[in-house]
Amino acid sequence: MQLIYIMDPMCSWCWAFSPTLKSIKNVHPELPITYVMGGLAPDSDEPMPEEQKHYIASIWQQIAERTQTTFNYDFWTQCIPRRSTWRACRAVISAEQLQPGISGDMIQGIQEAYYLHAKNPSDRETLITVATDLGLDSNAFASRLDSDATQKELSQQMQLGQQLGAQGFPSLRLVHEEKVYRVSDGYTDAETLKARLGDLIKQLSNA
Repeated sequence: MQLIYIMDPMCSWCWAFSPTLKSIKNVHPELPITYVMGGLAPDSDEPMPEEQKHYIASIWQQIAERTQTTFNYDFWTQCIPRRSTWRACRAVISAEQLQPGISGDMIQGIQEAYYLHAKNPSDRETLITVATDLGLDSNAFASRLDSDATQKELSQQMQLGQQLGAQGFPSLRLVHEEKVYRVSDGYTDAETLKARLGDLIKQLSNA
């Protein structure tokens, strides 16, 4: 069995989902996790319109109220937000290519830079810093970040997410004997998800 986690590093609900995922890892350390990048928004150099900035900031507030997730709202005044997440997705892919198994750490680094330290993950410099802090070679990472090959891999992962029926992010799937089982679509709290996943694993183990 393995888990497939379909997400986007710049998805605010995925940031809120981080403690849930950590809880799942603690309860089921035997389940490897494959990360599939969802690619919420394509590359863009256009500043985010004021209306969209206010809308997304309001979503952060809703998430914080519902889940007690921490957000640093200085991002909206210290950065020039862009509706552009593909580069952050490519950063996770690039890191994984350089050091297999590092996707989870790269995602966490991007999310913390964004949501805690008010850094912009749409910017190359932010992502290169995160990768370097994880011990990756900055030149090798930078050369992969916006390459055609990495974008092709992102396109394939986005297509896989669609094939897996992901309806929004975060989405979780369990793979067992080449069959895919839905675990969750959208944010789910830790206790609900642990119970749901535990029941599913029990059913499949007894089948």
